[in-house]
Amino acid sequence: MAEPKIPFDVKLFIAITYADDQLYEQVNGILQSSFGPVDCLSAIFPFDYTQYYTEEMGQGLVKRLLSFERLIPPDGLPDIKLQTNHIEDQFAVNGKRRVNLDPGYLSAANVVMATAKNFDHRIYLGKGIFGDVQLRYRGNKFHFSPWTYPDYKDKYIIDFLARSRKIYMKEFDKMMRAKGQK
Repeated sequence: MAEPKIPFDVKLFIAITYADDQLYEQVNGILQSSFGPVDCLSAIFPFDYTQYYTEEMGQGLVKRLLSFERLIPPDGLPDIKLQTNHIEDQFAVNGKRRVNLDPGYLSAANVVMATAKNFDHRIYLGKGIFGDVQLRYRGNKFHFSPWTYPDYKDKYIIDFLARSRKIYMKEFDKMMRAKGQK
């Protein structure tokens, strides 16, 4: 029988979808106040993979991802998703969001996004939040699943995640050595 083990801490990242640069700066400040300094930023890229957000948030949406220096326990993701939902609500106008915040984490093995929407491939994490494994890491590269979001297959996000993973793996190696596992 396998003994239960507490997993290693993981790297928090947040994808920000927006149309207003000043709003991005405000939200970025709140996120850094809440989760600490950013250690990796993606390029800003057009979010034109779907029209899902257009009615609510308007045209000309862009996206940027950022990861944080401070690692988190994987089971902290539901609280972070609830916190980012609250931030979205703070900036909403007439019940319509002006910013979309999608928190997730990167581990040595995968990329997990938090969502309030259930589906057959998602696992309940608690507090009304589900975990969605968007990417798996094997053989020195990220692998997609049939349900991987189109933007998570794009070079902008893959490049960001690869850079963020390099930073994370230095911390992961330290955690492994501290536990005598390497």
